[in-house]
Amino acid sequence: KSLIFDKKLEQLIKILVAFDENRVIGKNNALIWHLPADLQRFKALTTGHVIIMGRKTYESIGRPLPNRTTIAITRQTEFNPEGIVTANSLEEALLKAKSISREDIYIVGGAEIYQMSLAVADQILVTQLHDIFDGDTYFPEIPADTWEVVARERGITDEKNKFQYSFLTYQKK
Repeated sequence: KSLIFDKKLEQLIKILVAFDENRVIGKNNALIWHLPADLQRFKALTTGHVIIMGRKTYESIGRPLPNRTTIAITRQTEFNPEGIVTANSLEEALLKAKSISREDIYIVGGAEIYQMSLAVADQILVTQLHDIFDGDTYFPEIPADTWEVVARERGITDEKNKFQYSFLTYQKK
C-alpha cells in the first residue's frame, strides 16, 4: 500500500521513545540521561502536533509543552491542569486527538501508555542509547513478528551528546 495514499486518508499514530540497550526508559519517574540530540528530535517531531502521555509523565514534565496539544491519560477525575486535555483511556485520548488535529499523533510515554499503544501504533520512533543505565521503568518488548526496523541512523557523539546512540524507525509489518 502507498504511504502517500494512506497519509491523506488518516493520520499516523507514532510512538516516540528513548531507551537503552535493555529498553530502560527512566528511573523514579524521570529521565536518566541528558542527550540534547534526542531532545531536539523530540521537539522537531512533535511541534505542531498532539502528544499523548500518561499523567505521571505529564507530572514529570510539569507543564504543557509549547506549540503542542497535550493530552494526559488519567484515572483521576480531579486531575485537570490548565492548558492540557485529559482523557480516561487511550481510546478516548486518540478520539480527542483526531478531533483536534489531522496531523500525526505522538504517544510519548510512560511505560503503561507505551504498552497499550503497541497494538494501535503505526510506527515506533526510537532513540536507542548504546549503553546500559540503572532504571526502574522499561519500554515493552517490540515483537519481531509484528514490527521491523525500516530506517536506522547513527547519531553523532560529541561534547554535548556524550552517549553513543542511533535513531531507529520501526514500521508494522
